[in-house]
Amino acid sequence: MAEKKLIVLVGPTAVGKTEMCIRLAQRYNAPILSADSRQFYKEMSIGTAKPTQEELRMAKHYFIDNLSVNDEYTVARYENEAITLLNSLYQESNIAILCGGSGLFIDAVLNGLDEMPEIDLQIREKVNSDLKEKGLDYLLKELQEIDPAYYQLVDKQNPRRVIRGIEIFRQTQLPFSQFRNANKKERYFETIKIGLHRDRNELYERINQRVDAMMESGLLSEVEKLQLYYHFSSMQTVGYTELIEYFKGNYTLGEAVELIKRNTRRYAKRQMTWFRKDSEINWFQPADYDLICKYLADRGV
Repeated sequence: MAEKKLIVLVGPTAVGKTEMCIRLAQRYNAPILSADSRQFYKEMSIGTAKPTQEELRMAKHYFIDNLSVNDEYTVARYENEAITLLNSLYQESNIAILCGGSGLFIDAVLNGLDEMPEIDLQIREKVNSDLKEKGLDYLLKELQEIDPAYYQLVDKQNPRRVIRGIEIFRQTQLPFSQFRNANKKERYFETIKIGLHRDRNELYERINQRVDAMMESGLLSEVEKLQLYYHFSSMQTVGYTELIEYFKGNYTLGEAVELIKRNTRRYAKRQMTWFRKDSEINWFQPADYDLICKYLADRGV
């Protein structure tokens, strides 16, 4: 059994990962690496449900507020930085925690990324032209036809992810899903995967309440200050895209808020679809703290 252990805590948005992560971090004196790809951005706090300042003081966190919204950031860069950080952290401790809901980023840390083919510039320009002239829905329809497996998992509000799947297919005539993790990288630490889940109706109600709380906490003002950055990929995020459309006059504020709730529920559903495909994840309720600790103890943590 590997001496170094990485506890991986996953689950859909609003399920209760932050609270559980901090309790485990305090119990094992372990640092937390965030794998929430939107909590990286320091200007996006309310709409990404970052840990509060008090929660950040309760446990050491990494990969929160480490980027600006106009920074371009890739999964490959995250993989390299996370592994480098773990190398350093494991000099001081045998346990670290990776926590979040961005499955692709978690997968990169655990298994690495495959070498992807180079994309011809003409293909890249054509895909981007299709996005501009025909819209994201057009590209989503194409992706569903050429790579239904990736279509089921992709963040459908993130044009960059959608574009990537189409570029790969147009370049190689092979689905993007065939390239992902064909050869897993060997890691020197042992991974222990824990998933949190709730009854669907309970989760959806928590999502609705969270959105209302975000609006009361000033989400509208936060998005208003970021309007000029709407074209950056960081802003292609539930809660931000809908309010940007409100500021453009395309929705009323009430319509935008209801869309945020609906799109967040849909995002949570896609997250669960992704994580349920991983048979190594052991599922618990958020109230199962003692059971989780026993499960970890049985695995040498």
